[in-house]
Amino acid sequence: MADTAPQGQRAPEPDPAPAAPSAAQVRAQKFNAANMVRSLLPLTVIVLVVVGLVTLRQTPEDPVRTVETASTIQLAAARAGYELLVPQDLSDQWRPTSVRTDAGDAVEDGDPVTLQIGWFSPDDQYAGYVVTDDSGADAVTDVLDDATAEGTSELGGRTWERFTTAREETALRFEGDGVVALVTGSAADGELETLAASVGPYSAG
Repeated sequence: MADTAPQGQRAPEPDPAPAAPSAAQVRAQKFNAANMVRSLLPLTVIVLVVVGLVTLRQTPEDPVRTVETASTIQLAAARAGYELLVPQDLSDQWRPTSVRTDAGDAVEDGDPVTLQIGWFSPDDQYAGYVVTDDSGADAVTDVLDDATAEGTSELGGRTWERFTTAREETALRFEGDGVVALVTGSAADGELETLAASVGPYSAG
């Protein structure tokens, strides 16, 4: 085939084929890859540990979150115009999960004060306690409206009226000196009776 390059010019030489990497270069590449894997391994382990801890916290064996009740009870006792009655000396198996009071709204003498405390019982059921000098408080009427009277029980030296609520749960009600105390919840009757029997006058000491 005739040379088609312009006269006086030589046809360009074809690019030489790339040289194969030397054995030393191959070893260096493998060494760098191995180093990268080894350097990432500790980081991978740390990430897996963190993920595991987060998972455990999100799905703990015991999901019950307890609350501190002392300060709320103390506030209610300070603002209430009556002798505050609260459950006392319960075992550690009674775990408080909620507490609230409207004592912060009691700015004048005679203003009603309601205290509510909820527990996770030893048998893993809910038990709630309410004490108030307002017999029409929602915390009382919400439980006792449409409830059926079931007689009385002597618990802790007090006479408690028994009811079956509209939710088919037992409610125990004590009233004296203008104060209403109420125990109810999904807990069995025995646990509710234990809670009611533990009720006594609050003492800051």
